[in-house]
Amino acid sequence: MSNGVGVEPSDRRLEQLKQWLSVLFGSRDFAIAPASADASFRRYFRVSRNGQTWIAMDAPPEKENIEPYIRVANMLVAAGVNAPHILETNLAEGFLLNSDLGGRTYLAEIDGGGDADRLYHDAMDALVQIQANGREHAVELPPYDDALLRREMTLFPEWFCGTHLKLTFDAAASANLQRVFDALVAEALAQPRVFVHRDYHSRNLMVGGGKLGANPGILDFQDAVYGPVTYDLVSLLRDCYVAWPIERVHGWVTRFREVARAAGVDTGSDQKAFLRWFDFMGVQRHLKAIGIFARLWHRDGKPGYLNDIPRTLNYVRVVSGSYPELQFLREFIDERVMPQLNQAASASR
Repeated sequence: MSNGVGVEPSDRRLEQLKQWLSVLFGSRDFAIAPASADASFRRYFRVSRNGQTWIAMDAPPEKENIEPYIRVANMLVAAGVNAPHILETNLAEGFLLNSDLGGRTYLAEIDGGGDADRLYHDAMDALVQIQANGREHAVELPPYDDALLRREMTLFPEWFCGTHLKLTFDAAASANLQRVFDALVAEALAQPRVFVHRDYHSRNLMVGGGKLGANPGILDFQDAVYGPVTYDLVSLLRDCYVAWPIERVHGWVTRFREVARAAGVDTGSDQKAFLRWFDFMGVQRHLKAIGIFARLWHRDGKPGYLNDIPRTLNYVRVVSGSYPELQFLREFIDERVMPQLNQAASASR
């Protein structure tokens, strides 16, 4: 439906962005096309002019604060990794012009048969570089504290179990779930603290491009916090969007710890303890992710992440079966979640 001025309501922001770019370039002789969108209200456009490309961010000020993005981007650039360079800012209207890190994600490269070992070694080396070189500024980030860890995990019973599957918790189940949360929080808070990207996975890592031309180009870092050393490693190796055999994952975890220790990153006293941290951190992260995927559908009308729930849930199920403190989760998933999830899947066919 027209709004009476020839511009669809959903394109008002795009017209504002084009106007801002025309002022920056001194003309309108540029092309602009969608580059990507994410689970937030941000949108990204690739801007082309005279053989060069940039990425423009559209972040409506009433819905998105772009100052954390700017602050963390500068931290990553200072750490020497391949993150966007912010070239122009318009805080009042919520626009940024960034360097372009290319258009091919790690996920697309892996799905296309790319060399996973090379890609993951590059990503782990960059992560070590962030943790080692970013220590001075990481302490300025919001803390990944007890309250935030617990708030994230409550998305699982609220949005996935309650809203999505219509499951309820009696007093005993609620108490057992809280004991699981207590164990997960304790393991997270016991870990050395580092810069945590928070979404360091195959959809946010780009195959070499941009200013540095190095793997990986790193995106979607604006929610960075100061938190557990294993968090980003879990995001990478137990990705919600691609799964690897456990033996391969453990091999990568061992390699990461060796490289991190050599760079002076505190990884704890031994490999066994580090792997336990990694496993518990993964369960915490995946409970949050499952809850977010359900919320994106039921609250925001975005169904695209529902297909990633079974893979992510399986991580929780498998790891929980390996630790007595998490056994309730394994039983709850097997006895209550899976039957309901399978029934919901059958009904949607």
